[in-house]
Amino acid sequence: MRVMGDNLDVDVAIIGAGPVGLFAVFECGMLKLSSLLVDALGEAGGQCAALYPEKPIYDIPGHPAIEAAELITKLEAQIAPFGARKLLNRRVETLTGSAGDFTLTTSAGDSIRAKAVIIAAGAGAFGPNRPPLDGLDGYEATGAVQYYVKKREDFRGKRVVIAGGGDSAVDWALALNGIAASIHIIHRRPKFRAAPETAAQLDVAAAAGQIELVIPYQLHALHGDGGRLASVEVADLDEQTRHIEADILLPFFGLAMELGPIAEWGLALEKSHLAVAPATCETSTPGIFAIGDVATYPGKLKLILQGFSEAAMAAHAIHPIVYPDTALHFEYSTSKGVPGV
Repeated sequence: MRVMGDNLDVDVAIIGAGPVGLFAVFECGMLKLSSLLVDALGEAGGQCAALYPEKPIYDIPGHPAIEAAELITKLEAQIAPFGARKLLNRRVETLTGSAGDFTLTTSAGDSIRAKAVIIAAGAGAFGPNRPPLDGLDGYEATGAVQYYVKKREDFRGKRVVIAGGGDSAVDWALALNGIAASIHIIHRRPKFRAAPETAAQLDVAAAAGQIELVIPYQLHALHGDGGRLASVEVADLDEQTRHIEADILLPFFGLAMELGPIAEWGLALEKSHLAVAPATCETSTPGIFAIGDVATYPGKLKLILQGFSEAAMAAHAIHPIVYPDTALHFEYSTSKGVPGV
């Protein structure tokens, strides 16, 4: 049965309610552009809310450290004055029209008319890259293998094995230190692909015996009974193996990205990302912009703070589409405040 949705008219339709999509509401609002958000998840916040709400983020200006969920709370408070509607638990299925007159339809039957579109879809339809291990499904079903950490307290007193060498692996090893009974981190090489500061903190924790670095090893097998994990078997480059007692395995091998319907909208793609103009974040279709992790251009960095900057650039590029006869005179927020407040 098709769920009947709403007919909506707005200046800017923003696809994706993660941190960058939320901040795009603020930047549009500051230019007196009305906007709404559409997201396939049941709550705003994207990966920050769905995957790692308690994960500390260290590269948000003005916050030496802020948990992902708190960042989302502050962003929602920041955009509250603009009253942007959120259409959650639905995804945009079709996007037709041209700059100044787009029509979007959602899986819930909504029809949205917008003068411009911002795609802030993050990793798209995301899911974890799963390690190729026998019996993995059974351990996933019992929670012995998990890909996200929502509550650190769930790991208290547990023997945790973390696999991976990027930011997520290092950040969670540090975040669970002192909570888990033991932490082993498995990586195939001595150098970690994490931020230098957190990699240095990991070295300190390892030197203090708080975290054991299992290097150079890779996942080889899981051992247990009835979905209950007993040990993780790892192998080095010479196929020499060792067993690590464990209650929970956290494999952090990144997310598999799938654009879903976005890939069918005729926008120029580069390796499953949307190619945009660096100065405006406009895609190959005039009037459609992409910001955050879904967008790519020379020199692009996948950082939330860069996504925030892209939101500002896109909003300013959209202003003449919505107000073609009105010159935009740039003013700092410190001098003009928040419109309508």
